Amino acid sequence: MYTSLFSAEVQAVFDQACRASGQTNGPFPSPADWRDHSIYFLLVDRFNNPSAPPAHAPYDDPHYDCFQGGTFRGIRQRLDYIKNLGMGAIWLSPVLKNLPFSDTSYHGYGIHDFLRAEPRFADNWGQADDELRALVDAAHQAGLYVIFDIVLNHTGNVFAYNGNTTAPHSDTPLPIQWRDAKGIPQANYSDVATIANPSADAFVWPTELQNNAYFRRQGGPDPKGPDTLGDFSALKQLMTDNPELQNYLIRAYQYVIARYDIDGFRIDTLRYLPADFALTFGNAVREFALAIGKKNFFTFGEVWDGNAENDIARFIGRNTKMGNDANSLIGVDAALDYPLFNTLKPVIKGSQAPSTVTAMYQWRKQSEQFILSSHGDATRYFVTFLDNHDVKERLRYANPNNPDRYNDQATLGLACLYALPGIPCVYYGTEQGLHGVGSDAAVREALWGIAPQFPQNGLFYTELKKLAAVRASLPALRYGRFYFRPISGDGKNFAVSALPNGVLAWSRILNDREILVIANTSTTQTVNVYAIVDMSLSRTGDQMTVCYSNKPHPQAPNPVARFGAVTVSEVDGPTGKGPINAVRVTLQAMEIQILRI
Repeated sequence: MYTSLFSAEVQAVFDQACRASGQTNGPFPSPADWRDHSIYFLLVDRFNNPSAPPAHAPYDDPHYDCFQGGTFRGIRQRLDYIKNLGMGAIWLSPVLKNLPFSDTSYHGYGIHDFLRAEPRFADNWGQADDELRALVDAAHQAGLYVIFDIVLNHTGNVFAYNGNTTAPHSDTPLPIQWRDAKGIPQANYSDVATIANPSADAFVWPTELQNNAYFRRQGGPDPKGPDTLGDFSALKQLMTDNPELQNYLIRAYQYVIARYDIDGFRIDTLRYLPADFALTFGNAVREFALAIGKKNFFTFGEVWDGNAENDIARFIGRNTKMGNDANSLIGVDAALDYPLFNTLKPVIKGSQAPSTVTAMYQWRKQSEQFILSSHGDATRYFVTFLDNHDVKERLRYANPNNPDRYNDQATLGLACLYALPGIPCVYYGTEQGLHGVGSDAAVREALWGIAPQFPQNGLFYTELKKLAAVRASLPALRYGRFYFRPISGDGKNFAVSALPNGVLAWSRILNDREILVIANTSTTQTVNVYAIVDMSLSRTGDQMTVCYSNKPHPQAPNPVARFGAVTVSEVDGPTGKGPINAVRVTLQAMEIQILRI
């Protein structure tokens, strides 16, 4: 087996990718614009296995935290299912090799070998690399791009502190004991570089990473200092400010691009990386992808903390900077939109007012002022979502006494996701109405145990398919400028809803086309409201068409009307007096409509 980043086998993969650039059978080309594609995020271990049922039942056990048995072939078997849903790309949870003795690393975030595919996801352990490549090739043939989830900040549980997995924070490096192939820390394994004949199933690989100095070795984060400095519980933090280590990690992931012909990276815990490394990594990956013919390789990162909207602007756009600080340049394309998740989901659920969403976007406009050239630019900088593997509860709530009572609330949220700025990302199982709550394990269900035939005729699958078609047919939903619309109940006083269970309305405008989106978050009340539309793009008497509603019998809005004596409280503070153009819309409880003239 090859163990070095500079082995002949690894170099041959690089050389072949470069030689094949531009050829018919060369690396798969990038999409022209990632906004044209929604993303389906799945956990490899929890998606499908055609050969066996999940290892543990019930398949949505909120306490089960080990491997269920999903495989690369299981995903291949269901590529048409994903494509028919309207998806353009699949984001795979980490697929590189984790420690074999770790039963709880089914999620893949504890990598110990950065050159190998995870054998537990393969039918034949010795053919994992080839099976993973076969999956990517099959996805491309099905018309799907492939994004790998990657880790730069840490490795798996490769060593112990005095026999213990974790340790309190220390200001200086602590003595460590590297684990053997059975996971047992060995007292004589204090320095990985001195271990004779290291096992391929322990330590860290490739050999260039086998250096104690590349690991922080200071236990957990300092409770009085930055939470970004320290191990992730059992996952051991790398010293990613070390230039040598940076170069090795860059080459390892360039190899991954060449070996598996993938189209993008989602970067785990991006906020924990030094800014200069994020810049260097993003640019190095992009340039390598360009060199082999991938002209729009996509990189986006996880930026998640309590002050995410302040922080997130540092991580979007290839030339991002905060104010005049040139040293804050970052090299990745986009960020997962946690600020939107943190505000939109409670508005959909009725616990917060629509004005909280508008306030978040107003702050975003200020924080992005140094990177935007037009009001539509931000649509490319965010991957938007409403649930994922880290958030402890899924979007859908199933009332024990009436499980379908709030289904329309979930479809309303998905329609918002597809109509707001950004690249929408749907978490696996959403299309089957999964509704786990309470823990990580509760939202990481074994899907093929719950929906073994992967049906394509259920409510959520059907609605997502409709939404994908609407988004594909209306370019303004993908690229358009974005404006919240004040609404009114009496046709005289217009403002953004400031109470829970209110109405959220916005427009997407591209060139001469306006799309109006309006959502009633009340779970019980039908509402009749007026919503402002652009006066230069509409005329009195124009009739808007319902392009999408999550209700079976939506009521078409009244024709556009001119209003003179009105008071309009604008989203950004000023008050206007009209005249305005507006439409009167009737919305059932938990209904959303997407309208166009």
